[in-house]
Parts: sequence; structure tokens; C-alpha cells
Amino acid sequence: MDIVPIIDVGLGNSSYIVDLGDGSALVVDPERDPSPYLAAAEQRNLRLRFTVETHLHADFVSGSRELIAAGAALLAPAGSDLSFDYRRLDDGDEIDIGGLTLRAIATPGHTPEHLAYLLSDDASPLALFSGGTLITGGVARTDLLSPDLTEPLARAAFHSIRDRLLILPDELPVYPTHGAGSFCSTASTGERTTTIGRERRSNPLLQVDSEDDFVATLLGGLGSYPPYFNRLRDLNRAGPAVYGADPPVLRPLSPDEVATLQTGGAVVVDARPIDRYAAGHMPNSVSIELRDQFGTWLGWLVDPNRPIVIVVDDDQDTTSLVWQTLNVGFEPPKGRLEGGISAWRAAGRPVTQTDLVPPADVSADRTIVDVRQLSEWQTNHVTGAIHVELGDIAAQATSLEGDILLHCGHGQRAMTAASLLEQAGGEALAVITGGPREVTAALAGGHPPR
Repeated sequence: MDIVPIIDVGLGNSSYIVDLGDGSALVVDPERDPSPYLAAAEQRNLRLRFTVETHLHADFVSGSRELIAAGAALLAPAGSDLSFDYRRLDDGDEIDIGGLTLRAIATPGHTPEHLAYLLSDDASPLALFSGGTLITGGVARTDLLSPDLTEPLARAAFHSIRDRLLILPDELPVYPTHGAGSFCSTASTGERTTTIGRERRSNPLLQVDSEDDFVATLLGGLGSYPPYFNRLRDLNRAGPAVYGADPPVLRPLSPDEVATLQTGGAVVVDARPIDRYAAGHMPNSVSIELRDQFGTWLGWLVDPNRPIVIVVDDDQDTTSLVWQTLNVGFEPPKGRLEGGISAWRAAGRPVTQTDLVPPADVSADRTIVDVRQLSEWQTNHVTGAIHVELGDIAAQATSLEGDILLHCGHGQRAMTAASLLEQAGGEALAVITGGPREVTAALAGGHPPR
């Protein structure tokens, strides 16, 4: 048996392809783009026999329907109530898969319907696929359904872990879905996999003395999360559209077509690197640099009911961009600006700029706004800076006045914030290209600590 992780760094998640040893494989918690799973199966000469879901996902669109179209059968919690065909699994149900057994273990907490899956042979358990119930150094959050369910689900998570998972052997490998960088996680060590024994010994949430302490610690570590989380469970329950291995191609749009779409309510998302955006961009466009986290910030900041037009350069991977868009539940973009910003300029359309400021040039008499997450701010920040998370920046735009310097860790989120403030009429905006350590050192006249 071989277990191959497919890691989405941007969303902080892992899915798994399990070689069952008989020429077939199962996939656990696949994301929407089927190509990594199909490619891994083809490389190993495997047939995808099953696609397995631990729970209804809020942070990405499930790829199980894509794999069903490729010939796999779907196994999922009975409580998912999916509107398309699947084998409904309840606690204790077992599936015989070529000499191995997959057993469902009810582990409510992260979600009410959550199942973990124990893979065993005749002699012993081999692997636990824990979804969000138990992750490396933490537990997946319980507040994604409603405030009324947050504490009851936290209490359910306590019992799921203590009564159902920690009774398993210490040496048993654990393969979580959520991990470092996931907004579904409350904490993580940064490692993608773990063991029962390691979590028993070192997971902070498992070192507390009582259920009440567990709940207080878990709920005390919850931060903000993207608003698109509130609609993806329903989309996954209904069943997303199937695109196959090739997503829609971005249609080239002339400057006139883009201008017409923008006037009609379309959002122009500029996915170029921030230095190119700073040098010249369309007024009222949103800067979200194409990187691993593109989909997260698109889903967090852009209205899913508005059409999207993309600005990219020819050297950027638009296939990745489209899949990230689809993976957070958006419709495919209407197209891309043909010829990029150069064509926009050549058509006589207006272009605006945003200043980039290196840490060495930061002035103490300007207002520094830190747009990182609260946990990042609490770890380290520039003395005297104002903290407004990127997800809240548009709502706080009217309260941010004066000569503003925006910053994050490397500049991408700060540039997104600058573009949103620009839309709100902000002036004298600039983006710092370094993080708090560099800025603090520059203001002190020294060098950042190593």
C-alpha cells in the first residue's frame, strides 16, 4: 500500500491517493481539479475505484463528481444528504477493498456528519484519514455552520477525539485533510501528517484536563474566515458542475469589451505581480496576485454574483487561475484583457499607479496599516501601526484617512488592500514591500534580527 499526498498550499489542505495494491486506488477528499489525481493514477497504472469524502467541505469545491465522471464510485457520510448518487456510510460501516478494509468512524465536531476512515488489513490498522477531526497540532474549527452550533460541535469534537480516535494504536499514521494555512484549522504544527501517539503527547488541545477546558481553548483560537465558506457546503451537497481535466479557457476580450463589462458591473481582477500592477493598472481593478492563495482572496473579497474579468500577462498560468476560481465556487471568468495593460493603454484608456515603498524608505510620520490576520499581528507588528485585516479593509475604508502606508508580509495582501481603498476613493496610498521585522528595523535605523 502506498499513500500519495496531493497538497494545496494555498488552501492549506491535503488530499490522498491510496494505492490499494490490486491495481486500483481510492482518493480521499479530492479538490475540484481532477488532473493531479488522474495524473498520479496514470503514472502508477492505477484505476480510480473510489472517491471518499470525510465531510461536506466549506473551504473548497469537492472534486468527487469529477472523479465519478472518470469511473470512481463515491463513498460519503450518510448525513451529507448529497443530491447525487453515492454510497451512504454510517458509523461502523465497512467496505472490502481488495483485501483491505475501510471502516467509517463517526467523528462529529468540525461538522455534524463528519466521518474518519480507518484503513486496515487482516492483521492491523494501517492508516487513519481524519479529515478535520484531528489535525497536526490542532483540531479543525467548529464555528462554520452557525453560532448556535459552535459550542455543541466543539464538545462533540472532544468526545470524537478522546472516545473514538485516541483508543487507536499510538503508532497509527494519521492523514488529516486540513493543515497549516487552512482557515478551517485552529492550529497546526506545519506538518501534514502525524500519528495518534504524537498527537496524544504534543497536541495542545489534548493536554487540557477537561471537556470545558478543551472547548474554551478551541474556541479561544478561532480567527476570521472567508465568507465564501458560508455557501460551499450547500454547493457541495447539490453537486458542482463537472468540467473534466480541461477547464474553460479565458476568452480574449478587447479593451472596449472589458470597459463595457466593467461599466455593467463586472469586477476586474488584476492577477499580475504587484510590481507590474503598481507600475500601471486599470482604475477600480482589484489586485490579487496569481499565487497559491489567489483563490482564497478572490473568494474572500469578490462578490460571486458579479462577472469577473481577468488581467494577466502572457507569462502567467491561466489554467491554474481558472481552477482556483472554480475551486472556491465561482463561475468561470468572462475572459481576460487581450494584450494586457499595454493594449488598454494603447486604446487610450486611463491607467493609474500605486507607489511601492521599501522598508528603508518608510517614514515614521505616515500612517502604517497592517492588513495581516489577527494571529500574525499578535505575533509581531510595527509599534504604532493600525491593524485592519484585509477581509475588513473595504468596510473600514471611510475610517482610514491621511497618508497611508499599507503592509503585510511581502506586499501582495497590502496591494490588494490598496486597490480596495483606491476603489473607495482613497488617496496618497502606498504599499510597503517588507514585513514588520524589516519595517521595525528600518524605523530604528538598524537591520532586522536574523
